[in-house]
Amino acid sequence: MVTMFCFKPRSFTAWALMALTLSAAAQTTVRGRDFIVAVVDSVPITNHDVIQRAPQLRDQLQQQGRAIPVGDALLKAALEKLIVEKALIQYAKEIGVTVEDESVDQAEQRLAAQSQLNLEALHKKVKAEGSSVERLRQNLRDQLVLQRLTERNVPGRIKVSDVEIDQAVRERQNASIDTNPDIELGHILIAVPEKANESEVATLEAKAQTLLGNLKRGDDLARMAKEFSNGAERDKGGLMGLRPANRYPTLFVDATKPLKVGEVVMVRSGAGFHVLKLVTKKASSVVTITQTHPRHILLRPGGQLSQTSARAQLAEYKRQIEAGKADFAKLAREHSQDASGPEGGDLGWVSPGMFVPEFEEAMNKLQPGQMADPTVSRFGVHLIQVLERREAPISERELRDMARNHLREKKFDETYQLWAQEVRGRAYVEYRDAPQ
Repeated sequence: MVTMFCFKPRSFTAWALMALTLSAAAQTTVRGRDFIVAVVDSVPITNHDVIQRAPQLRDQLQQQGRAIPVGDALLKAALEKLIVEKALIQYAKEIGVTVEDESVDQAEQRLAAQSQLNLEALHKKVKAEGSSVERLRQNLRDQLVLQRLTERNVPGRIKVSDVEIDQAVRERQNASIDTNPDIELGHILIAVPEKANESEVATLEAKAQTLLGNLKRGDDLARMAKEFSNGAERDKGGLMGLRPANRYPTLFVDATKPLKVGEVVMVRSGAGFHVLKLVTKKASSVVTITQTHPRHILLRPGGQLSQTSARAQLAEYKRQIEAGKADFAKLAREHSQDASGPEGGDLGWVSPGMFVPEFEEAMNKLQPGQMADPTVSRFGVHLIQVLERREAPISERELRDMARNHLREKKFDETYQLWAQEVRGRAYVEYRDAPQ
């Protein structure tokens, strides 16, 4: 198994570590007096805390397309967010959830990389904006604690029934009728010889138009195909067989897409005139997913190699490859620190959800043949290239697993909110002066 593979039980971006810590790194000194607005289990929340959280909450609501409170209402909503967060952190301490320094170091490095800074520059920026490195790291530690606490408590509360899975599978299968339905076409070919003159072509076109009109009036397809068609399926009653639409010629699919079952149309190709009848159209019995075939070069910062140096080195590899001066597979074999290195960085065909979110997000943006800029993940720094993509059939079991995971994703936020409010309800909360 390649070391950077990681099934993604649930993307944490809606409540992401980086989204929360970016504002922590950008805290500014509040002019004027500060005061306590609430206390949660002896932990104070200050007016300064609320003012810093309010813009972040506004941005999150805007990204989610939700209504944004204004004025005092926004400050009140930010205060409630902080109260829940403080209650959760206190609960985490009670049950012994901890975060090691190494994890905080990695989170700090990811934050620096996302800000396109090295650690030294990030620290200078934090200090220049009135905060401190210690406060930044404490915010990072708190958010990691909250993430671990949530991952420990929420997934087990999410319940997905077989009835819900059955319904989701049916919806997915029915959706295939619009994307890649199973169709069967009736086909009559009036072949046009390669050296036919205009008069001969016109005569053959008139013949095809007559057959088209006869089919519209209800004449028998099988009889007409056997008598007039030059196509290979003439002895099969003109029927081309039931199969997924993407296994028919694109010309035929495009021409028959607007048709209802029983309707006919005529198209021209290099072979001649094709009279087509849509005999059957139904949801595909084969459900497919988009698979990607990527490769990558992984450098793991540590020792003499900093994250900044790793990114610069991979950026140079990318430049050399694009200029035709280096070969991706050769560089991967020589330099990649992943188990895929000896295979030229080749990761094979992969389905959605098989990589960590940072890697998968960068990969999904690429067209076949393209390379991403160096990408930072929890495993290190990657140079990613997509080789090709395909639609691959999935088994009924795989389809049900996908449906179950999708339903769990949809229920995660609601379940989290209910659980967080339970924890908040057990905490002692004392309101003081209203935030200003």
